[in-house]
Amino acid sequence: MAEKAKKPPAHLSLAGKKWFRSVIENFDLDEHHVKLLVLACEALDRGEQARVTLAADGVTFIDRFGCPRAHPCVAIERDSRLAYARLLRELALDFGDGEDVSRPPALADNTGY
Repeated sequence: MAEKAKKPPAHLSLAGKKWFRSVIENFDLDEHHVKLLVLACEALDRGEQARVTLAADGVTFIDRFGCPRAHPCVAIERDSRLAYARLLRELALDFGDGEDVSRPPALADNTGY
């Protein structure tokens, strides 16, 4: 792997950079896996940004009609968690020591429909 790929992108948070370095040091990743790792770090950062906003603003707000509505960051946090979990699954970083690691079933494709 190129030396350049071992350096975390500048736009990541400190926690994202720390996790990036940890994964790079502990796993042998191909170039396409490093790109997935960057996306996972970005999803982690985006979820944290949404979480901070929700802590300050609350999970609901009152719209112009006086009705409570979910804060937009609720969806951002949810989507970031899903993206992070899926990217981790794609990276398959939690390999055991030669043991058969149980994984969720493969997603069915719709090519036969």
